[in-house]
Amino acid sequence: DLEHDEINEYYSKSYEPKVLITYNATPHSRTRRFGAELERILPNSMVHSRNKATLKKVCQSAVREEFTDLVVINENNKQPEGMLVIHLPDGPTAHFKISNYKSLRDLKKRRGMITSHRPEVILTNFTTRLGLTIGRMLGALFHYDPEFKGRRVATFHNQRDYIFFRHHLYEFDKNGKRVKLRELGPRFTLKLRSLQTGLFDSKCGDYEWMITNKRHLMESRRRFFL
Repeated sequence: DLEHDEINEYYSKSYEPKVLITYNATPHSRTRRFGAELERILPNSMVHSRNKATLKKVCQSAVREEFTDLVVINENNKQPEGMLVIHLPDGPTAHFKISNYKSLRDLKKRRGMITSHRPEVILTNFTTRLGLTIGRMLGALFHYDPEFKGRRVATFHNQRDYIFFRHHLYEFDKNGKRVKLRELGPRFTLKLRSLQTGLFDSKCGDYEWMITNKRHLMESRRRFFL
């Protein structure tokens, strides 16, 4: 039934992704840096401060401006701590916890190393129905037609329900053979907290899946959902 889900139009190549990146509140510098680095990674994306606008109004405005996806970065203790990925105009909405964020500065990488070429996207080890949906949502943030001459590759690797993001550059020898990967950064880990049908609604949302309590969280350490 993935052929009939809300993201199928992307995989049918009926539109080009256009991504709006914003924040949950007034962000501190490290959270703004995370947003700026996402903007650098995602083709055809832009960062916009929401000020005091409600998320509902941000979604409505994004739909009017023909954005296809909305990424909302949440902050805790001056660090990027959570991320909503909302597929527009009708959902679904995935909520992730962010951990182990390493910025370009942390990794001692230069921003100029990330070219504007559309990257190749690799999604690995998403095997369940839920996992395939999450992988498709993350993949749909990127253009479906990578520019291989740019040699960039963005990888989302699922391992025990932790999604590891890495961003690399292919390097070749004089004979044109690929010899190694150079990390470009940033680096971070995502952990799914919930998947909601439709747009984000904290009060009346219809959840396909969520971690509801500490017991569920402990169970998820033994049973894997993605």
